[in-house]
Amino acid sequence: MLPKYATTDHVFTVPLVHGDAGDARTIEVFAREVVDPARAGEQLPWLLYLQGGPGGKSPRPVAGRPGWLPHALKTHRVLLLDQRGTGRSTPMTARAAAGFAEPAELAEHLGHFRADSIVADAEHIRRSLCGDQPWETLGQSYGGFLTLAYLSRAPEGLKACHVTGGLPGLEAGADEVYARTFPRVRDRVRDFYSRYPADAPVLRRLADVLREEDVRLPDGDRLTVRRLRTLGLMLGMGDGFERLHWLLDEACDADGLPTETFLQQVAGLTGFVDNPLFVLMQESIYATGGAATDWAAARALSRHPEFDEDADPLLLTGEMMFPWMFSDIRGLRPFAEAARLIAERTDWPPLYDLDRLASNTVPLAAVVYHDDMYVDAGLSLETVARVGAARAWVTNEWEHDGVNASGGRVLARLMDMNSGRA
Repeated sequence: MLPKYATTDHVFTVPLVHGDAGDARTIEVFAREVVDPARAGEQLPWLLYLQGGPGGKSPRPVAGRPGWLPHALKTHRVLLLDQRGTGRSTPMTARAAAGFAEPAELAEHLGHFRADSIVADAEHIRRSLCGDQPWETLGQSYGGFLTLAYLSRAPEGLKACHVTGGLPGLEAGADEVYARTFPRVRDRVRDFYSRYPADAPVLRRLADVLREEDVRLPDGDRLTVRRLRTLGLMLGMGDGFERLHWLLDEACDADGLPTETFLQQVAGLTGFVDNPLFVLMQESIYATGGAATDWAAARALSRHPEFDEDADPLLLTGEMMFPWMFSDIRGLRPFAEAARLIAERTDWPPLYDLDRLASNTVPLAAVVYHDDMYVDAGLSLETVARVGAARAWVTNEWEHDGVNASGGRVLARLMDMNSGRA
């Protein structure tokens, strides 16, 4: 019996700094080619998958997962790209960070891990695999940010683009993004408590214990209330309410103290061992030049008293990163000073070419999730109106991970939109 997928691993050596012939530094970028075994010998069009994040590696193909892959393989050869610094692409880990002599050196290095560099990597890879032939892209979440950066820099490399829950505001800085984000997270946590009302007192009790007791995670980090609250990050996914509910189901022992099972799971969920770039680069994806992000989420938090740690019910936080993480979380400590320098940086290059996007002719079909906790639907629709050849489908049938949860239906509709069939 043929395997479900035929895969080929590719490793490319690319410049750390694209376009600077005087900088000899290089990194490796990994990508996995996936094709239906029955069609492996055919000349199929390529579909490049741009993973969400920032700082997330591409999914590893398992039978039936990710949910969109079986549909894509009916017609395409798929490339699963580990964006620079993730997975097998010269990973930026705590150990790697510790190898830099100075924080400024590390911060400068990390400055080359934004969308512009990822797009340049993708173009390097496309020319290696496809020559002059353009390819299609599927951008999930942050992958949609990358898509707009791609259309801004190298539209000649693109035949069609599909975006799922990931159209950013073209000129929305970090402060505007978080001003919109906190109310959505507040409402999502309240919805969670409405579905599982018994979980509100569990979280409040856990917070009270953590304020009074020195509770340690398996790696030695102290579990604080602020770290506990980052569990809210999962609530924007289709299964997020249930995942958090069942986590809390085994959270406390008979004495009301956190169980070892709970602490083990919390360590994994909040340690960012596998993806420190998610925390490090989160606010820089909104930095459009001229102003420092300077911990925008922390500033926004201070304007929402309902998020006070003493509040009852306790409100969790979402996709927000805070300076305390680089002291409280073991895997992030080697990045602490570099993170400060990144937050203070004011000379970020522009992410998007507004004129080029306005005159874009590459078909772009995007699903906008009406209730998306992570990406503001209002900003996404404003962007659709400003990008040529862009069409949006607005739905509340799925959450942020609809491209996977829908079993291929979301991708199928976007492909139909781009082909004129829908």
